[in-house]
Amino acid sequence: MKRLLQIEFIKLWNSRSSKILIGAYFVLLCLITLIAAIKFDIGSIHFNLAEQGIFNFPYIWHLNTFIAAFLKIFLAVVIVSMMSNEYSNKTIKQNLIDGLSKKEFVLSKFLTVVVFSVISTIFIAVVTLILGLIYSDFKTFSIITTDIDYLFAYFIKLVGFFSFCLFLGVLIKRSAFALGFLILWQIIEGITYGVLKKYVFTEGNTTDYIMDLFPLNSMSNLLKEPVSKFGAVKAVANQVGETFTKDYGTHWYEYFIVIVWTLIFVYGSLALLKKRDL
Repeated sequence: MKRLLQIEFIKLWNSRSSKILIGAYFVLLCLITLIAAIKFDIGSIHFNLAEQGIFNFPYIWHLNTFIAAFLKIFLAVVIVSMMSNEYSNKTIKQNLIDGLSKKEFVLSKFLTVVVFSVISTIFIAVVTLILGLIYSDFKTFSIITTDIDYLFAYFIKLVGFFSFCLFLGVLIKRSAFALGFLILWQIIEGITYGVLKKYVFTEGNTTDYIMDLFPLNSMSNLLKEPVSKFGAVKAVANQVGETFTKDYGTHWYEYFIVIVWTLIFVYGSLALLKKRDL
């Protein structure tokens, strides 16, 4: 495994665009800390976002992982480009000639996906912990560690999403078209939901259950939006007669669905390579 990772990181190190995108990704993760600096005045009212409790433990684990998940597109571009470069630079053929099997080739890519996900998870964990220790009103160990499982949900979401990108890179070969298909697939899932909800399952939650099985939708279920969980939002909702009864937790079957899709994408990538004459 070490040898496979070394091969991949040598390729990434020699790619200027990959280094720029990876650097931009982690810089943007750091910029989450700037949310604490948001301050503005409305007449005599002085508003400081950090003082509103958004960095309180355990809420901050949910908020930061949810925000950070939007930035995964930067690494998605790296992974898709990583595959397209293999075809355009003929390195995939050379690797196979040098003795690397197709299984090892796909494994090297998947290991890179896992390493990216681990580093990203550790990075956001450190950023979140620092912000929480500075701004949170609650700093006992039991409260700090509550809801820390959102980090695991974040990790599984990244691995699943990047595996999808890897599969698209193998399937389509060209990074621009692969990323375009990724966006198109998101639109397809949205249209499918609308059609099923309006014309097929007009009552009940059947449409939601079906859509939970789709790849991108299942990944989004791992980190549900945390905004309505915020105390200030609930207070405003109560004033207008609305109440939130949303389940913000991540359940075992939601993990299971994403893990199954991850396996499908990885084995699908291998099946495509085995079928093709490279």
